Amino acid sequence: MITAEEAFKLLQNNITPNEKTISIELNNSLGYVLASNVFSPINMPPFRQSAMDGYALNLHDKSNYKIIDEVKAGDEHQPILYKGEAVRIFTGSAVPETANTVIMQEKVTVKENHLLINNSVSENKNIRPLGEQIKKGTLALKKGTKLTPAAIGFLLTLGISKVLVFEKPKIGILTTGNELIEAGQKLTFGKIYESNAGMLKSGLQNFGFSRVSVSKVKDDYQSTLNSLRKIISENDLILISGGISVGDYDFVGKALIELGTQQIFYKVKQKPGKPLFFGKLNSKPIFALPGNPASALSNFYVYVHPTLERLSGNINFSINKGIAILESDFKKKGDRAQFLKAHHENGKVTVLEGQSSAMLHTFATANVLVYIPWNRNKYEKGDIVEIIHFPT
Repeated sequence: MITAEEAFKLLQNNITPNEKTISIELNNSLGYVLASNVFSPINMPPFRQSAMDGYALNLHDKSNYKIIDEVKAGDEHQPILYKGEAVRIFTGSAVPETANTVIMQEKVTVKENHLLINNSVSENKNIRPLGEQIKKGTLALKKGTKLTPAAIGFLLTLGISKVLVFEKPKIGILTTGNELIEAGQKLTFGKIYESNAGMLKSGLQNFGFSRVSVSKVKDDYQSTLNSLRKIISENDLILISGGISVGDYDFVGKALIELGTQQIFYKVKQKPGKPLFFGKLNSKPIFALPGNPASALSNFYVYVHPTLERLSGNINFSINKGIAILESDFKKKGDRAQFLKAHHENGKVTVLEGQSSAMLHTFATANVLVYIPWNRNKYEKGDIVEIIHFPT
């Protein structure tokens, strides 16, 4: 059994970023990772641009100016200004080439077609120069950049409509367990409602992974073997829920071995989620998650999500960690690391009641996990602890 830290390292060393690329409309590229450098096809701004509502001036040694024209945002005409002349101008408008400064409208007095400057003024004020943000031909965003709303907005300002990105993996979810029935069916004795598939699929969609399929298998060896063979052949990453423990009807591990899966690790010194399996078959990552919902979700946040990001070309991704002040004493039994469901606010964190690996109600109100390392057992109120923010 390995530690959580060892599991992280093994994941990093065994995940190769996807080399498949696709050209995609920029408006549909949220969450994808650039597969090549993007260079600006234009200067931005593409002309000298007014940063204020006011007046563009051709300066002279007096304080009064004659207003000869108006330039609105989007206007293409370029009035010619001689010394002592001004044009009314607005934020984002093109500054005439013969103007050498822009003065804010609050700093002038206007009467009919004349204005009087109330303050001193100097050249090149309130003018965004050509290419101030980025110059034509220079690097806009480098390969490996994840496309956020801001990144998409930036590229759109440059007139870019398509980008080359790494293709996101196709993900297959396989659930096991004869005791599971779908929500909406009548709950008979001995059965429970299946939640892991919907929970994991929702988590994947939240991270921007939409190519997700879900299937279910009965608790018998041949069915498990056939289902795994099929789901592995059809997907790039596989998530298995349940069946990985050592019970008489847990067949996942045996079936994976028969299929030739390379085991990278099995069982992590942690709580919840000890019986976590990670392996590869034909270079495809395979996670077998514990069937208990809280265990499955903890492992999903901590191990699966970083793997998906790296697989999608986001090689610089790291879990969003931080520190917080513990609001109560905590004592841990045993020598396993713990991921505790907790609520974080204003730099303080409260460990919630209901930490059982079978319980999701605490997860539903938590916004962080408190990480307790395997080699520390006791904390007091006011101590600093490491927290893991839930990804969004």
